[in-house]
Amino acid sequence: MATNNKSLDTLNLVTSTKPLHQPPVVQRRNKLIAKLWEQEQLVKAKLDNTAFAVKKHKTVKDLEGNRRRIEVDKRLKPWWFQDIDGQLCFSVRYGAKQLEIKPGRSTIAVKDFDELLTTLALIKSAVAKGSLDAAIDQASGALKANFAK
Repeated sequence: MATNNKSLDTLNLVTSTKPLHQPPVVQRRNKLIAKLWEQEQLVKAKLDNTAFAVKKHKTVKDLEGNRRRIEVDKRLKPWWFQDIDGQLCFSVRYGAKQLEIKPGRSTIAVKDFDELLTTLALIKSAVAKGSLDAAIDQASGALKANFAK
């Protein structure tokens, strides 16, 4: 067994409390980062010619009327498409809304799926830093307005 020369005095001890709830902006960021991760996995699966599926739980009734939970594949739609010129395009979505990365521009053009992977990583880090908070907030407000009708 290797001995460790560090002592408790070398640790960076702080006084901190765990927050009970995350602020809504952090919840939205985490939701978008999770969706970007799914898109990243879809691209990797496409490059490897494999299938990728996320599982979710669903409650169903059997013939006798008993409820039970089953595991089913979650339906994932790719956020990329090929335009008329054959160029690979990608748009970031929050719910059903496309996020405007820059005002008036919501679609990113890439040359291939490898570049799409690096672009997804760049977008994920931008979301984590809060660079797209205004766009997420705008899309979230539009989604809330649809539910209020």
